[in-house]
Amino acid sequence: MSYMLLIAEPVGQRAERSQAEGKLLYDRMVEFGAELKERGLLIASESLGTGGVRIKKRDGQASLTDGPFAEAKEMIGGFYLLDCATKEQAIEIASACPAAEWCEVEVRKVGPCWE
Repeated sequence: MSYMLLIAEPVGQRAERSQAEGKLLYDRMVEFGAELKERGLLIASESLGTGGVRIKKRDGQASLTDGPFAEAKEMIGGFYLLDCATKEQAIEIASACPAAEWCEVEVRKVGPCWE
């Protein structure tokens, strides 16, 4: 069963760190991912950049909004896509994720939208 760990971090948090501090945290996350891969649990992982573009299409017209998004209090800073036996296993892994120390880690089951 696939579960995604979404790393939800406060907007602007990255700018509060020095480059050395940011690299140290990033290295911890890479190490965490390597451990998950070694255990056969990791399908994919990536860090995501700030900003982005939101696209909304209504009545055939697309509108684009560039980020950062003023109404957002947090941004998705990255993810781990896991192959876990149970939701409880995914929660246990999320609890061990280093990002849980400075962000929130959301656990979501991956599957069809009608389930």
